[in-house]
Amino acid sequence: MVDINPETIRYYEREGLLEQPLRLASGYRIFPAESVARIRFIKRAQRLGFSLDEIKELLAMRVERTGRECAQVKRLATRKIAEIDGKMQALLAMRGVLEQLEAQCPGSGPLSRCPIVNSLQAVETEPPLRRAKRRSAGNDRV
Repeated sequence: MVDINPETIRYYEREGLLEQPLRLASGYRIFPAESVARIRFIKRAQRLGFSLDEIKELLAMRVERTGRECAQVKRLATRKIAEIDGKMQALLAMRGVLEQLEAQCPGSGPLSRCPIVNSLQAVETEPPLRRAKRRSAGNDRV
């Protein structure tokens, strides 16, 4: 069996991702090979960033044989790549802001003069990333 928390399996069953297995008289559940393969499919898809709703869609395509499944999967993968690219850009922007704040911080002195804490406590009048870009241009102070 796949190394997975039993609660996760029950959740997949409730969400319709996995059929409930047969139970022995002792209460133990017997998972057929197809269930094990399905769990592996779900976990691999999750590692690639697919949501459970997207995984449901992928699993449904395995059953519905319309002849357009490959194109649908490709569109789903293309959307996922764009989503990942967006997240990467957001993370790089966050990193840039933190690098700027870290560079401004002397690393000693009272907390009240810490540019990192002061930035976090600042009253938001615009999105932090826009403020950070202005700061990097020398138009604003922390």
